Amino acid sequence: MSLDALITEARRALEGSYAPYSRFRVGAALLAEDGRVFRGANVENASYGLTMCAERAAVFRAVNEGARHFVRIAIVSDPPAWPYPCGACRQVLAEFSPEMEVVVVRGREMRRFRLDELLPHTFHLEESP
Repeated sequence: MSLDALITEARRALEGSYAPYSRFRVGAALLAEDGRVFRGANVENASYGLTMCAERAAVFRAVNEGARHFVRIAIVSDPPAWPYPCGACRQVLAEFSPEMEVVVVRGREMRRFRLDELLPHTFHLEESP
């Protein structure tokens, strides 16, 4: 899938955002290694700790449907803020694909990173010798 098509999917996900408190809507589209795309949007709650980010919503949907390896995620928001993934989302993404591409889009501007650039030292279980 092209990057433009993935960004379009993230914009479609943005429509499902529920952000009455922050007014910071975020949509994400996660491209699995097998070509499937999983969308997610942020869902806020009056108890902020119960809020779900768009990126984790997409990952959890993907994992629930059997996907475990990802190539790229596109994350979009309304201007003026950049939708960089929070630390929790970075760690969840790294669980499955620490070298995946992360594309953040604000309006017509775009920035691209590798996940391991955004989270260079992930928490992971050490393998037994």
